Amino acid sequence: MTRTMTIRPFRESDRPILRAMTIEAFEGVSIDHNIDRLLGPIAAEDWRTRKGRHVDDDLNAPGGEIAVAEDAGGTVVGYVSMRCDRGAKVGQIPNLAVSSEVRGQGIGRTLLEHAIRRFREEGMTVARIETLDQNPIGQHLYPSVGFREVARQIHFAMPLTDSDDAQAKGTGPQ
Repeated sequence: MTRTMTIRPFRESDRPILRAMTIEAFEGVSIDHNIDRLLGPIAAEDWRTRKGRHVDDDLNAPGGEIAVAEDAGGTVVGYVSMRCDRGAKVGQIPNLAVSSEVRGQGIGRTLLEHAIRRFREEGMTVARIETLDQNPIGQHLYPSVGFREVARQIHFAMPLTDSDDAQAKGTGPQ
């Protein structure tokens, strides 16, 4: 079932809502969360703080914008962030999030289709999006919209302090 909604540009009042939605949507399926599970919080910030800041990064990036999905009652139910590399003519979707209460109702698909239209309007010739292997929603949704897998990447992380490094190697106090 496709929900009645409006897609509109980001408003500053959306920022805290989108941060919270990002944290909810990416729990268990983000590099930041994986790092914290393996190494613990970084510089006293857990993954939620870092991932929530991605909303700011997306807005501040050159060629960046966010489109917000609102239901008929004016409640924000999702968003998609977009960046246009005008030199390469590549549109990138760094973040896509839908509120858990309304997932499976076509909102993510509608937001992706909106981003693709925006990229075409801006003269982009390729659209990119990434997902982790542990994200079954992205693994299913992106190809269903027309994206094709072009590469797989492995992310590594390591602590940079002596005590953390010794613990990671299993040579220090546990």
